[in-house]
Amino acid sequence: MNEYKLFINNKWVPSASGETFTTSCPASGEVLASFHCATDKDVDAACNAARAAFRSGVWSRMENNERARIMLRAADLMADRWEELSRMEALDTGKPIHEVKTGDMPYSISAFRYFANLAREIKGEYIHVPNEPYMHDYLVYEPFGVVAVVAPYNFPLHLLTRSLAPALAAGNTTICKASSMTPWTTAVLGEIVEEAGFPPGVVNIVAGPGSSVGEWLVSHREVDVVAFTGSEKVGRRLLELSSASPIIKKNVLELGGKGPVIVEPDCNFEYTVKGVADGLLLNSGQVCCAQTRLILNRQIYDRFLEALVSELKSRVPGDILDPSTRLGAMINVKQLEEVDRIVQAAVSAGATLLCGGKRITTHPFDRGAFYEPTVLAGVKTDMFCYTEEIFGPVLVVVGYDDIDEAIDLANDSQYGLGAGIFSESHKTLHYASQRLNAGSIFVNMPNTARMNAPFGGNRNSGIGREYGSAGLHEYLRSKNTIWNMAFGHPEEERAIYF
Repeated sequence: MNEYKLFINNKWVPSASGETFTTSCPASGEVLASFHCATDKDVDAACNAARAAFRSGVWSRMENNERARIMLRAADLMADRWEELSRMEALDTGKPIHEVKTGDMPYSISAFRYFANLAREIKGEYIHVPNEPYMHDYLVYEPFGVVAVVAPYNFPLHLLTRSLAPALAAGNTTICKASSMTPWTTAVLGEIVEEAGFPPGVVNIVAGPGSSVGEWLVSHREVDVVAFTGSEKVGRRLLELSSASPIIKKNVLELGGKGPVIVEPDCNFEYTVKGVADGLLLNSGQVCCAQTRLILNRQIYDRFLEALVSELKSRVPGDILDPSTRLGAMINVKQLEEVDRIVQAAVSAGATLLCGGKRITTHPFDRGAFYEPTVLAGVKTDMFCYTEEIFGPVLVVVGYDDIDEAIDLANDSQYGLGAGIFSESHKTLHYASQRLNAGSIFVNMPNTARMNAPFGGNRNSGIGREYGSAGLHEYLRSKNTIWNMAFGHPEEERAIYF
């Protein structure tokens, strides 16, 4: 079993306490690896190393093409270790390796490539006003300083690199902390950083619980920006820590969701059934923008649900390392039991269970945290299962009569991360996409994201955007310099101010 120390200032160091923890595969219970658990002292060391590296200018003042070269080298090294990293990610998360190879790994690698090249395009702006000929005004973009990247368990490497890569491209130095449930590929990233040639202190990696290591990291005096993907509850806690800090930190937060998907009667029926199933079951529903609220037109209500239930029953688990498997495990039994508790409470409150609603206990899946794809119909909009993020393979269904009612139902949420609609009418699609309150609108497709387009939430789904040029600029601050070139010349100064 591999043991991973902390990666601080380009050195592998033991934790100050010597304490370690292990992780297990959610699909089999197999113990995977051992990790040193950081203490406050270790976090201090990582933050101080990042600050020292930033102040030295070894990265922040490095020529952009050279910075891009090192990041591209890291992407190539990740690609060289494709099979190894894919297997690690599948085992650590319990998701099918097919999902890792078609999603997690391509996104993780392309983040470094995309933002490395975008780093070459960072440029300022000259602000010229014709009637102010002696005023020289220019805008430049600078890195903030030290960025703490805290990644979740559902896409450990992918959601780490989507924040890490733009932070580095902008010239910041960083400290990374993965979820203590899935730290494997993040630890291995330290090996890639070292081999790629990043200067010491530019990327530091610590491991441990969010309640201790995470909180000390995000509230640290040396951290300027916190990038976090996770729950609304933890996001609110990070805002509290930021406001209590001597220096208020910028927060880039991608939080929870309760994604609606509207299905119109003129949809491409068979394609939409499969699309709704895909939008629900990616990573067993453990996706912030998962489409978990089906808002279904009553004209096709019964026929669509019959077809959807049949489709979901065909989605059965398998060996997560088998490329043909499409349904994997949940992250652990504790999360599975929480999902089941919500489902059973909904049924007790009057919801109708159309399929699923229980743990899969047939061998060999009884060793892992597998839950059946679940559909709850007859749901009221004030039920917990309808309003709150469940983070599991559970779909709740409500009916509607016209598109305005459907949009109102979709927008009746504290979240606003992603929303979908299936229809063959371009007029309906355009009308709905303009009125749905979400950061991303998925038209005739399941939930997704694109590296060159911004992604993020409205309302309680977060602050800021990841991906695209907007994602890069979350890690850059603007500085405006106004230069009075007529200083000392009274006549010219009057021309400037009057």
